[in-house]
Amino acid sequence: MEIRARYTLIGLFTVLATAAAFAFVYWLNTSGGLGQHALYRARFENSVSGLLKGSAVLFNGIRVGEVSELRLNPEDPKQVIAVLTVEQQTPVRSDTKVGIDFQGLMGAPVVSLMGGSAAARPIAAAGDEPPLLSADPNAGQNITESARVVLRHIDTVVSDNSEPLKALIANINTFSGALARNTDRVDGILSGLERMTGGGAKKASAHVFDLIAPRDIPPLAKIPEGQLLIPEPEILGKLFNDEIQVRAAEGTPAASFEARWPDTLSRVMQARLIQSFENANYLKTIGRQPEGLTVNYQLFIDVRSFQVSTSPNPVAEIQFSAKIVGDNGKILGAKLFQANAPASIADEASIAASLNEAFGKAVTELVVWTCKTI
Repeated sequence: MEIRARYTLIGLFTVLATAAAFAFVYWLNTSGGLGQHALYRARFENSVSGLLKGSAVLFNGIRVGEVSELRLNPEDPKQVIAVLTVEQQTPVRSDTKVGIDFQGLMGAPVVSLMGGSAAARPIAAAGDEPPLLSADPNAGQNITESARVVLRHIDTVVSDNSEPLKALIANINTFSGALARNTDRVDGILSGLERMTGGGAKKASAHVFDLIAPRDIPPLAKIPEGQLLIPEPEILGKLFNDEIQVRAAEGTPAASFEARWPDTLSRVMQARLIQSFENANYLKTIGRQPEGLTVNYQLFIDVRSFQVSTSPNPVAEIQFSAKIVGDNGKILGAKLFQANAPASIADEASIAASLNEAFGKAVTELVVWTCKTI
């Protein structure tokens, strides 16, 4: 019996000693300790969900105490008063900022104190109550609440600007539609810019062919007086580039041909038109507006077709309209020119030759008509 009683006393002593050790460690780690502590009140304007009695108090990230009490403000139900027990040497000033942070994997909330200016005076107590610190109005908001606030602001902005947004989307649709309709012309412009800047090397398989100005032009009875200006012809859509157009009956391009002109079709055609008038001894033709010279006539060309159609029978088709405008701005004459030539699609050289044949017919007729009209 004595031995059993002795074991019982030893076990009881061990349990009490262990409990006392845990209590001592807890006291040192929280509001107890060997140093003196100071009390402060922190006033929060929003919810402090998750903050508990015993939650840590951090000053610039360093633990200096704990929350010793939480209560509602009887004068304002929206406010929460937290009593903070912190180490007395903690430099709490009148400009110290109070907030709530979330730490650890579980996001445990803690009261965060941020140090202010060293010149600020220490915060004073109000009567018997501990000194009061006012927290930031948004200190109690968690991440979800902040996201909801941001989304509400975004929804307000979208609602207030719904009509301008609709107009912007409509304009984008209109622009994209116009861009889609002029894809070929945009490709031609980009191709010209690449050549101008020395970039955009052509494919090694592409062959370059040139237009040939006709030489066998019937002699003119009389060479017109005055100077003639031939601006760059107007070419729209798929022709506004340097590709020799070879198309099937449905208008789709023939992918097996990659022949090209040495420049955009409009520039090549302008140069060969001027050369054709010079071959007819009308040497007063000029290519673009000169400075200090008088222009008596202008020949405007609008190209409608300049291609080889592969079916049902391959043929080179060229069609353009011409207008002669005098120096007074009046149209002296207008005519539609069209010429065809049988084509062979055996190779790219044959395609270029058939286009040159049709071009020679149309331009010869153009030169004679222009000189007679003037």
